[in-house]
Amino acid sequence: MRIARFSIDGNVAFGAVEGEGTVDSGGLVLDIIKGIPYTDFELSGTKVPLSKVRLLPPVLPNKIVAIGRNYAEHAAELGHEIPEVPVAFFKPTTSVIGPGDAIEYPSFSNELHHEAELAVVIGRMCREVPRERVKDVIFGYTCANDVTARDTQAREKQWARAKGFDTSCPLGPWVETELDPSDLAIQATVNGEQRQLGRTSDMIRSIEDLVVHITEAMTLLPGDVILTGTPAGVGPLNVGDEVAVTIEGIGTLTNKVIKRG
Repeated sequence: MRIARFSIDGNVAFGAVEGEGTVDSGGLVLDIIKGIPYTDFELSGTKVPLSKVRLLPPVLPNKIVAIGRNYAEHAAELGHEIPEVPVAFFKPTTSVIGPGDAIEYPSFSNELHHEAELAVVIGRMCREVPRERVKDVIFGYTCANDVTARDTQAREKQWARAKGFDTSCPLGPWVETELDPSDLAIQATVNGEQRQLGRTSDMIRSIEDLVVHITEAMTLLPGDVILTGTPAGVGPLNVGDEVAVTIEGIGTLTNKVIKRG
């Protein structure tokens, strides 16, 4: 099931996406959900065309835990070795934007990069999750773009500013709850030109590995997001560019880059 978060007439709700097509092609409708989707919920039967609503980030996470250098070819293209343990960092909630929202080019950077990623959405409070229970704590999956100020990342020992600035975490267009994430095509295009193309099967550490590793240290809450790393092909974004992240079985997340301020 595809679960979207949206606004209509000033009200925010969740809905199940029904029909065939893309965000822009038409043919999709939302069946409004009663309550929130992390627990047992009912569909209201009240349906609205997707074209009549504004899609929002599909979740508002308490925290975003991101994993760096989880694809060998990406680590190599940046001149890094494969880390002995997963490289984890945080992106703040203020970095989150939704489909169609603008990525604001930060004033402190001259080298902004796209990073297409599969995002894991947590569905229940969890801590110290054993490997065999990982699937039980996952709500679903969505597309993400770990937008990075690459020059700032190189200058500063911590990645907080380089990867945590406002609008640096596009998520969407919805959460797919019924998906095998083990071998999905993941792609990024800029102005229609393919930049990244990989498969989630190329991850160095699996989703199970990452959930076990992260929850050894911290409690994850419903709606929290794990970014699982990016394949090779990261590259520059400029003001005016349109960047799209497409993941097999989920859909396409599209955002435009604008000048900040």
